[in-house]
Amino acid sequence: MSSSSGLCLARIVVIGALVAALGVAGCGRKAGLDPPPGATAADTSPSRPDLEPAIGPDGKVIETPQGPKRSTFIDWLLN
Repeated sequence: MSSSSGLCLARIVVIGALVAALGVAGCGRKAGLDPPPGATAADTSPSRPDLEPAIGPDGKVIETPQGPKRSTFIDWLLN
């Protein structure tokens, strides 16, 4: 095995490892973060008042407008 073929094999292995790492990096749940083990329900409330839902005059929560749903080329894998 010559030096150039060993270098080529090493490059292929490194590229394969990077592709595998990037492929696995997107795995996971589509959800919020889990609370810490000792957290209580009071700890999970938002700490910023501007993040709390707005209440209308009738006492119902005013829904925030959602933008258009955009999709990417990898959505078939995530959904």
